[in-house]
Amino acid sequence: MSEPRTPAVADPVVVPAGTTAADAVAAAGLPATGPGAIVVVRDPEGQLRDLDWVPEVDTPVEPVRLDSPDGLNVLRHSTAHVLAQAVQDVFPEAKLGIGPPIENGFYYDFAVDRPFQPEDLATLEKRMQEIIRSGQRFRRRRFESLEEARRELADEPFKLELIEIKGAGVDGGGAGLDADEVMEVGAGELTIYDNLDAETGKVCWSDLCRGPHLPNTRLIGAFKLMRSAAAYWRGNERNPQLQRVYGTAWPTRDALKAYLRLLEEAARRDHRKLGRDLDLFSFPDELGSGLPVFHPKGGVIKREMEDYVRRRHIEEGFQYVGTPHVSKQGLFETSGHLPYYAETMFPPMELEGSAYYLKAMNCPMHNLIYKSRGRSYRELPLRLFEFGSVYRYEKSGVVHGLTRVRGFAQDDSHSYVTPEQAPDEIRHLLTFILGLLRDFGLEDFYIELSTRDPRSDKFIGSDEEWETATEVLERVARETGLELVPDPGGAAYYGPKISVQARDAIGRTWQMSTIQYDFNQPARFGLEYQAPDGSRQRPVMIHSAKFGSIERFLGVLTEHYAGAFPAWLAPVQVVGIPIREEHTTHLESFVAALRAEGIRAEVDTSDDRMQKKIRTAQQQKIPFMALAGDADVEAGAISFRYRDGSQRNGVPFAEAVAHVVEVVRSRTNSGPSAGPGAAEPA
Repeated sequence: MSEPRTPAVADPVVVPAGTTAADAVAAAGLPATGPGAIVVVRDPEGQLRDLDWVPEVDTPVEPVRLDSPDGLNVLRHSTAHVLAQAVQDVFPEAKLGIGPPIENGFYYDFAVDRPFQPEDLATLEKRMQEIIRSGQRFRRRRFESLEEARRELADEPFKLELIEIKGAGVDGGGAGLDADEVMEVGAGELTIYDNLDAETGKVCWSDLCRGPHLPNTRLIGAFKLMRSAAAYWRGNERNPQLQRVYGTAWPTRDALKAYLRLLEEAARRDHRKLGRDLDLFSFPDELGSGLPVFHPKGGVIKREMEDYVRRRHIEEGFQYVGTPHVSKQGLFETSGHLPYYAETMFPPMELEGSAYYLKAMNCPMHNLIYKSRGRSYRELPLRLFEFGSVYRYEKSGVVHGLTRVRGFAQDDSHSYVTPEQAPDEIRHLLTFILGLLRDFGLEDFYIELSTRDPRSDKFIGSDEEWETATEVLERVARETGLELVPDPGGAAYYGPKISVQARDAIGRTWQMSTIQYDFNQPARFGLEYQAPDGSRQRPVMIHSAKFGSIERFLGVLTEHYAGAFPAWLAPVQVVGIPIREEHTTHLESFVAALRAEGIRAEVDTSDDRMQKKIRTAQQQKIPFMALAGDADVEAGAISFRYRDGSQRNGVPFAEAVAHVVEVVRSRTNSGPSAGPGAAEPA
C-alpha cells in the first residue's frame, strides 16, 4: 500500500558556478514557501542536492517540489531529525540510532532508560513545534577523515558502529549496511548535518547523515507522532533493544488531516479485523507467524476466486499442472534462486543424504515439465499454470495479515515462447490481467516497470539481453495507455518485469499482478525447441501471476469492499428472516429454491427477535435479507431488505428467486438495492 503519487514537475534551472542552488531557484522565480516550494534540486547524475549546494561549473538541475515524492521524503527525513533533537533535549541521556523516511512518514530509533509513554510523545511533539517555529537551518558538513568523525561522535555508540562498518573507505561504498543505514552514512563521503539557530547561526544540534534536507524547519507544514514500539538495533535480536518512534509529516495541515482520515477509514477496513468479525480467516499462534487458515466462510470466497481464475486460464490457453511443495537443493541452484533468494527461503531439511527446500517459487518445476520431452515450435506458446503453494521466510516485522505471509498459493503461470512471440504473449497476458482485476471490481491502475541496476552484481545475463527484454516490456506497457512508472533496480535477477499497481476504494495503491521476461532460466535448464529449419533454439520464458497470491488478493479485496463483498463473492448471499416462527416454513421453501439454483442461502432460525436478526445480517454484510410475514405468506411473496438499508416488499415468489439469481450470476460488483439503478456504497 502506498500514498497517491504526486508528479514532480518543474522546468530545469542552471546553477552558475560558485553560486548556490537556492540563488538559482530564486532567480528563476520559483516558490520558496507552501506545498509547491522548491526544497532540493536533482543534479545531472540524479543525486539530490541541498539548496546551499555550490557547483564548481555551470550545472543544469531539476528543481524538486516539497509535495513531490522526493520532496516528501526530504520533508519526512528532516522531521525525523527534529524529532531526534527534541528527544535529546527532553531526554539528554538518549543515544541515537537511525531515522529514515518511510512510506507516509518516518521513524527514529533511540536507546533510552525506559520505554516512551503516550505522555512522552505529547511532550516531544510540543518541543518539536518549538524547534519548527524557530526556523532552524539545516547545514551539511563533510568530515575530512574517519578519525574526525570518531572524535565528534564519541558519545554516540550506534553512529560509531555505522561508520566503523563503512570502514576507513570514506570514499568507498556502504558495504554491509542496509538502505536505511546508508542514508545515515552515505555511500561515498561521510557527512553530518548541523541544525543552526536562525538568528545567531549557533549549532543547536547535529546528526550523522547523508541528506539532503529542507532549507529550514519552517517548511515542515504539519506532523504528528503516531506511536512508539520496541525495535532491535539493525533488526537483529542479538543486538540491544531500542525505542522506535513513528511519525508522519506533510506539507500542510489539510494534507495531514486528510491522511489521518484515511488512516481512520483504513482501520475500519483492516482485513485482519474484518476477517475475525466476519469469521473468514485467522492466524493461529500454534501454526506460526504468517501462516493463515481459512474458515468455512473465507473458504467460500477463496474457492470462488480459484474457480474463476482456473476457468479463465483455461479459456486463455493455459494447461493446468501440479508440482510438489519440496525439492532437492540442486534444482534451485540450477534455476539460480540459490544463492540469490536464500535469505527468503526456509532453511533446508536433510533427508536421505540430500538437502531439501520448501519451494519459494514454482518456475523451476515448470521448467522440468517443459524439459520432460522434446518440444517443437508448433507447440509454442506453451502455457503452464497451477495454484502453486510456496513458502518464503519473511522477517517477523514484515509479516502482515494476508498481505504479507510466509505460506501462500500463487496463480502462477509460465509461457514458453519464441523470442518473436514474446511481445504478443505479453500483450495477451496484460490484457488477461487487466480484465481479471476489473472483474473483481478494481478499475484504477498504473504500471510499474522494474529494471536492473547496472552497478549491482545481483543481476545475470548480458547487456543486450536486458535491453531487449526491457524494451519489449516497456513497449507493450505503453500500448495500454496507462501511466508507466519506472522502478530502477527492482527487477528480479533473471529479467525485468512489469507490475500492475491497483488503487482501491479509498485511493491506496497495491502491487497486484506481475509479468516477468526471463531469458536466463531457459539457458540454465537447457530448454530447447525444434525450429522450422530443424535447428535447436532456446525459448523465452514469461512468468505471470494474475492474483499475485490468492491470500494477498483476498486481503486487498476485503479492504477494498470493507468486507461487503459483491453478491457473487459473498460467503452467504441470502439470509431468510421470519417475522415470527410460523413464517419459517415459507422462507425455508424460498431458500430451497435458491439453493437449487446454486445460491448460498440459509434461514436464521435462532431465538433472536427479528430486529436482532436483521442487525446480525447487516453486521455480517449479507447482500440479501429475505423477510416474510403474514402478508408475504398469504400472497406467496418475499420482502427484501438490502445491505444498503433499502427495502422492496411483496415480490412474488418466482420473481424473487429470479431476482437473486440474476444479481449473483451477473457478477456485478455493485450491491443489490431497491433504488432504480442504485449502486451500494462501499
